Amino acid sequence: MRHKLMTVFVAGALSACSLAPPLEKPALPVAASYDAASAASFDSNAGTGADVAWRTMLPDPRLQQLVQLALLNNRDLREAALNVAAVQAQYRVEDANRLPKVDVAAGATRQRVIGTNSAGGFQPRTIEESSNAGLAINAFELDFFGRLRSLSDAAFARYLASMEGQRAARLTLIAAVADAYLEQRLAQEQAQLTERTLDDWSQSLALTERLHTAQQRSGIDLAQARGQVATAEADLQARERALRLAHNNLELLVGAAIPADLPDGAPLSQQPVLTTLPAGLPSDLLARRPDIIQAEHALVAANADIGAARAAFFPRISLTAQLGFASPEIGGLFRGSQRNWSFAPQLTQPIFHGGQLRAELRLAEVRKSIAVVQYERAIQSAFREVGDALAGSQTYRLQIDAQQRVVDAAELRERLSKLRYGAGQDSRLELLDAQRQSYAAQGTLLDLRRDQFRSAVALYKALGGGAEG
Repeated sequence: MRHKLMTVFVAGALSACSLAPPLEKPALPVAASYDAASAASFDSNAGTGADVAWRTMLPDPRLQQLVQLALLNNRDLREAALNVAAVQAQYRVEDANRLPKVDVAAGATRQRVIGTNSAGGFQPRTIEESSNAGLAINAFELDFFGRLRSLSDAAFARYLASMEGQRAARLTLIAAVADAYLEQRLAQEQAQLTERTLDDWSQSLALTERLHTAQQRSGIDLAQARGQVATAEADLQARERALRLAHNNLELLVGAAIPADLPDGAPLSQQPVLTTLPAGLPSDLLARRPDIIQAEHALVAANADIGAARAAFFPRISLTAQLGFASPEIGGLFRGSQRNWSFAPQLTQPIFHGGQLRAELRLAEVRKSIAVVQYERAIQSAFREVGDALAGSQTYRLQIDAQQRVVDAAELRERLSKLRYGAGQDSRLELLDAQRQSYAAQGTLLDLRRDQFRSAVALYKALGGGAEG
C-alpha cells in the first residue's frame, strides 16, 4: 500500500503543469540613452555609480559613522527586514501545500457499557477497551494542473520583491542620512557665517556711534547701523533653530542618540560627498535599481496568479489515506493481524459557482496589467531621476565657480567701502549695501555647495547604489 501511495504522489508531482501565460516584459518606455551631455561624460570602462561602495561615496568620517549607526538602529529599516521575514514565511506556507502532510496519531479508549439481552433485559456492566495508532494523509491535492505550483511561484516572487524592497529601503536610508547631514552642516556653517557677520556689523555700529558722537554722522546712519545689527541677531536665532531641527531630523534617521565622540565633520568646502559618478546606460537600471527589480518580481507574481486562477476551472484530485493498527488490547496493538488501512481519493469538478471563478481570473489578469503599468512607471521614474541628477552634476560646479567669483568681488567691495566710509568719502548707505551683498553672496555659496552634494547623493541613489563598503 505504501508503495502504491508513493507512486501516485510521484506521478502527480511529475505530471503537474503550469497554466500561467508566458511572461513578456514590456519594452523600455524610455530613450535608449541619456542626453548628449550625459553621454559625453560616460566612460564605458568606468562601470556605474551603483558599483561605488557607500563608504567611498561618503568619505566624511563623521558621516560614515552616522550612516553605520542608522543601518543598525533605524526603525524603518528594521520594519523592512521583518517584512522580508514575513513574506518568506508566507512563501514557505504556500510551498508546503505542494507536499503531503503526514500525521501520526495514537489513542486509547476505555469505557463501561450496559448491554441488553435478546429478551430486553439488562446484562451486567462490562468494560470495553480499544487502542489505535497509525499514519494519516489528509486531503493531499495532486497538482495536475499546476494550481499549487503557481501559488508557490507567486509567493516566491513576492518574497524576492520584498528582498528588493529591503534593499531599496537601505539605499533610501543612506541617502536620507547623507541629506540630513548636509542640511546640518549647512545650518552650522550658516550660523558661523552669521556670527562672523554679526561681529563685523557690531564693529561697524561702534564706529558709527563714535562718528555720531563726534557729529560726523547723522542719526539716520546710526539708525541704519543699529537696524543692520538687529537683522543679523534675528538671522542668528533662525540659524540656531535650523541647526537644532537638522540635529533632531538626523537623530531620528539614525534611530538613537548621536554619540558625542564622533569625529568632526568636514566643512562643505572640503567635499564630504563624491560628486563624479559614471551614469552608465538606461538599461543598466533594470539590473541595479532595487525598486525596478521589485516591480519586476511583482509582475512575475501577478503572472503566476493567473496560472492559479486558470487551474481553478479544472478538476481537483485529492487523496486521504491512513495506515495503522487497531486492537481491543493495547498489548496486541502492533500484531500483524491488527493492521488496517484506508484509501479515499476524491475528485472535485467545479460546475456552478455563480461566475466566481471567471471573476477571479479576470481579477488576476487586471492585476497583472496593473503590475505592467507599475513596472513601466518605475523605469520611467528612474530614468527621470538619473537625468535630473546628471543635469545637476553638470551645472553645479560651473555655477559654484561663478558664485565664488561673486563672493570674492563682494568681499573686496565691502573692504573698500569700509575704508572709504571711515575716511568720510562714502555714505553709510554704500557701506550697508556692500555688507549686505557680501553676506548674501556667501550664504548663496553655502546653499549651492549643499545642493551640489545633495544632487550627487540623488544620482547615487538613482543609479541603484548602496553597495557594501
